[in-house]
Amino acid sequence: MSERIHVFGIMVDQRAIRGPEVQDVLTRYGSSILSRNGIPDPSKSRGVITVSVQAENDYAAKLRDDLRGVDGVYADFVTLGDAFPDPRSC
Repeated sequence: MSERIHVFGIMVDQRAIRGPEVQDVLTRYGSSILSRNGIPDPSKSRGVITVSVQAENDYAAKLRDDLRGVDGVYADFVTLGDAFPDPRSC
């Protein structure tokens, strides 16, 4: 299998309560995360997070499933294409 670029959309309801568990999940997958951006809802009761990941498809699906395992969290991803080449191999 080859690594690909995946972009996740994550919505967290009751982010003050659920946020730490979401953070724990993302930390476990931290070595494959390229970027992360969080946007709180103006009501401050929910938030939206986008995460870009470089990983194999199965790994991305496992991250999605682990995020969905947190109550009040919806997560999904799209696969954009092949991973960035390793600059050491160029």
